[in-house]
Amino acid sequence: MVDWNSDEELFAMAERELFTCVVGDIMDTLHLFDQFLPPQIRPITGDTVLIGRAMPVLCGSVFQETSENPANPLMSRPFGLMLEALDDLRRNEIYICTGAAPRNANWGEMMATRAAKLGARGAVLDGYYRDTRGLTRMKFPTFGYGAYGQDSAPRYKVHDFRVPIKIDKVRIRPGDLVFGDIDGVCVIPQDAEKEVFSKALEKARGEKLLRKALDAGLSAVAAFREYGIM
Repeated sequence: MVDWNSDEELFAMAERELFTCVVGDIMDTLHLFDQFLPPQIRPITGDTVLIGRAMPVLCGSVFQETSENPANPLMSRPFGLMLEALDDLRRNEIYICTGAAPRNANWGEMMATRAAKLGARGAVLDGYYRDTRGLTRMKFPTFGYGAYGQDSAPRYKVHDFRVPIKIDKVRIRPGDLVFGDIDGVCVIPQDAEKEVFSKALEKARGEKLLRKALDAGLSAVAAFREYGIM
């Protein structure tokens, strides 16, 4: 069984050897069937790779920037708890948010600058990002629906963070592993991560041998019989 001693070691192996397809395949074998986020959540560039620990952020739609004498005190604060959530990011974490209608950008260059300073590894948005040229120049791993410049201030507030969230069928808990590339974003539950990544690394290494055999002319039937993968 493949082993590692730290998150940094695992992340380096994953970035070097793995891709979301093989990780998702392994989770299927473990009956973890609903671990890919919706396909509209795409990388900012085709070569973007993201891996880190989830810092879930729960947000919601609003229709003006602030309210006077609201029943909910958050309504009098621009962005709700967004700035507090951003400042709470820790090394190796991924800012991952959901809950609001996709009417505005939920992430931008200034947020990414702060996140990078704190050692965060990326952002995953159930919505849009903006300042796309700046994010691309920074090479800050960002996934979302795409670029959209409309501001969040009068349209969106963060309600809470470091709480479980759900995007489509995928439940995301604080500390779960988030892995993304050009084929999408998958979430690996903490209690399964050791088995998932160990088996995924073994499979990815086996696929290199399979590819060589197919290049040499081995049939698909014979290859599956011999290697058990395809």
